[in-house]
Amino acid sequence: MIGLIYPKIPAMIRLRIIRLTILLIMASPYAGAQERSSLLLDNGWKFTNEDVTGSHRPDFDDSSWKEVTVPHDWAIRGPFIEDGDGNTGKLPWKGVGWYRRSFSVPDVMPENRIYLVCDGIMAFPEIYINGEFAGRWDYGYNSFFLDITKLVKKSGNNTIAVKADTRKHESRWYPGAGIYRKMEIIVTAPVHTAIWGVHVSTPVIKPHYADIRIATSVINGSGEDETVKVRQLIKEGDKTIVSGESEAELAEGIRKDIELTLTLTDPRRWDTEDPHLYTLVTEIYRAGKLCDIVTTRFGVREIRFTPNDGFWLNNRRVMLRGVNLHHDLGPLGAAFNRSAMKRQLEIMKSMGCNAIRTSHNTPAPELADMCDSMGLLLFSEVFDKWDARAGITDNTDFENFASRNIRNFIMRDRNHPSIFIWSVGNEIPDAQWNIDNGFSRLQTMVNYVRKFDTSRPVTLVCDSYESARLRHFDYYDVHAWNYGRRYSLARQIEPEKPVIISESASTLSTRGFYELPLPKDKTDFTLSLQVSSYDLNAPEWAELADDDFMWQQEEAYIAGEFVWTGFDYLGEPTPYNNQWVKENGMSDREASRSSYFGIVDLTGIPKDRYWLYKSYWNSSEETVHILPHWNWEGHKGENVPIFVYTSGDCAELFVNGQSQGMKCKVPKSDNSVERFRLMWDDVVYSPGELRAVAYKRGEPTGETVVKTAGSPYALRLTPEKYSIKGDGDDLSYILVESVDREGNLAPLAMNMVNIKVTGAASLVAVGNGNPQSFHSFGSDNIPLFYGKAMIITGKTRRQGKTIVEVTSDSLKGDSTTIIVQ
Repeated sequence: MIGLIYPKIPAMIRLRIIRLTILLIMASPYAGAQERSSLLLDNGWKFTNEDVTGSHRPDFDDSSWKEVTVPHDWAIRGPFIEDGDGNTGKLPWKGVGWYRRSFSVPDVMPENRIYLVCDGIMAFPEIYINGEFAGRWDYGYNSFFLDITKLVKKSGNNTIAVKADTRKHESRWYPGAGIYRKMEIIVTAPVHTAIWGVHVSTPVIKPHYADIRIATSVINGSGEDETVKVRQLIKEGDKTIVSGESEAELAEGIRKDIELTLTLTDPRRWDTEDPHLYTLVTEIYRAGKLCDIVTTRFGVREIRFTPNDGFWLNNRRVMLRGVNLHHDLGPLGAAFNRSAMKRQLEIMKSMGCNAIRTSHNTPAPELADMCDSMGLLLFSEVFDKWDARAGITDNTDFENFASRNIRNFIMRDRNHPSIFIWSVGNEIPDAQWNIDNGFSRLQTMVNYVRKFDTSRPVTLVCDSYESARLRHFDYYDVHAWNYGRRYSLARQIEPEKPVIISESASTLSTRGFYELPLPKDKTDFTLSLQVSSYDLNAPEWAELADDDFMWQQEEAYIAGEFVWTGFDYLGEPTPYNNQWVKENGMSDREASRSSYFGIVDLTGIPKDRYWLYKSYWNSSEETVHILPHWNWEGHKGENVPIFVYTSGDCAELFVNGQSQGMKCKVPKSDNSVERFRLMWDDVVYSPGELRAVAYKRGEPTGETVVKTAGSPYALRLTPEKYSIKGDGDDLSYILVESVDREGNLAPLAMNMVNIKVTGAASLVAVGNGNPQSFHSFGSDNIPLFYGKAMIITGKTRRQGKTIVEVTSDSLKGDSTTIIVQ
């Protein structure tokens, strides 16, 4: 054996060699983080609501700017413009804003790729990295991303500056302003899965297996040709239940889809009753080394529409009991908050709702995540109109605009099992009447949807009844129509397409407000600037909730409805908009700033209509609800109509123990309210107690009581959550009520409430559901509105106790404790 002789190397030199070797390994193109990393750009922002020259420069002095956290809506705290446009909320959203912050990307190798992903910036954002222009976008509701690799310093601090300009944006409601959704930086290896680059579909679903087709878009940015292996693992919890892999040759600079089909045995279906989700782990290997990991949640479910029997999910008919939701979160404005959004969905689901329509824009990506987890179906809509409301200007190339916006819209969300239909727009005259090449543009939009997803139907939401004669429905799959049985002509001309009522009802009401006499016509609106909560009012072009219930009973082919709207929202204060108040002898100052359409008010407090829908939609709970309140001072001996909303067939009403008789629903009536409400029109008011006992098939199912309240005596706080997470997002909504000495709600109280919040969390916002209120959502006080208001606290990263105290000059105060964990 021939021995090898090594020279003796001094210890210091050996140490230097080891260090140099480590550095060389780290500098290798095969080194770097095996799993992509991300940096959430939430804290540390500086903001100004002025267009300041030089704001993009790294050395710009922003020390006088305001510190904010993203998501951020610069206009929501006002001040309200009282003589402004009620249709957009009378808030100062028009203008220019600049955001700046520094960031660093530790442990980044020279070969890494760096992306900036923006979930939504209102509007027309321009983005600068270290003073250099990185890119721009137009449509404020859509997500987009930029490759900022060449602009980012791999060591040390970087500066990002974002300009948002809402001056060219138009809207029919309050759109918000600024970086109002999440923004993050994603760092990947040079060979990596593209942003939104994993597409999961289920082309074959059988009772005993399902084929899971996975297309992974891989980018080779290594500077040389590569052999890439993609490994796919489907997990249920922590357990891998099936896996597989495939290889492909990728030339330098190429993006390529690499496909693999895996078979799941005995798959558990995603359903509204059991929203089961699997996790797909996609691993990318380069030269045998793991260089990227992406996780994707998906579900296995079958959807189909039939022209005569509606919508089917997993081979069972599911009636769509949906609501439309705008993107604003009431007192929080357009700044997305996961806790607030989840609360909206929970309130709707408790009512019996099983579907959401995103009216009328690309939603925050978290919405589809929540619908997946909660078993809510999602009608996902990308645009309202194809004009300045979508960021389209006179200089916009429509083909390019459609291509990139539809691409991002579909690719971001196409793996969500909750999404069952795509919509390319809402009530677009051009597309319905073929104005200015409207059919051609409709075809462009629909074709791009089908380019990126063929597994779901596509629709255009329509409202122009006679336009159906032009057969615009030939370009899409499902008749989707708003209001007044306007679908009937399209159904008559083309009966082989299914039908959805994409907007129903638009019934109007103000929580807690009742007005006598009852309206003789749905459009009888008074100078009170509020709408009676007897739920008998609607605009001329709309209808009562009961009408849509009846039409769906009579026409079984209808797949279901989406009520306008689940929540009140900022803007569109029909009927009390600027035009109405001026036509009725008032000024712009009297126009309201938020809607009356909601089933619940702007803060999430239910209106009476909530129980009407719950009585019809939610068969798992018994509902018995009486309206109105029973405080009618000055009306003793006069008639005060009483309505009962119940899931029962009949109810007996008692006033101070005296029966007012039994009323039963009339299922054959042509008057829709007689089918779904129980009404006593001639009850003589006498202070005391109302009691309703509900019956179903002759058996009592429940009862409820409403009492005449005494004078307001005290405030009462009721938190929806007594414990929240210290994650910077979680919220506790705290209901404030005025009660009498016996604890009964004082339904007419309008007292000013002063709020003090100490401890781990802070006061986030306040509201009371009054569409006429111009009280700032950022105040530390709030007037009660018909006995109630809402305090929102949380949004902290600190832990410990939070004490919330309320006082009023004439009422006994109250306090409550929220624990932040």
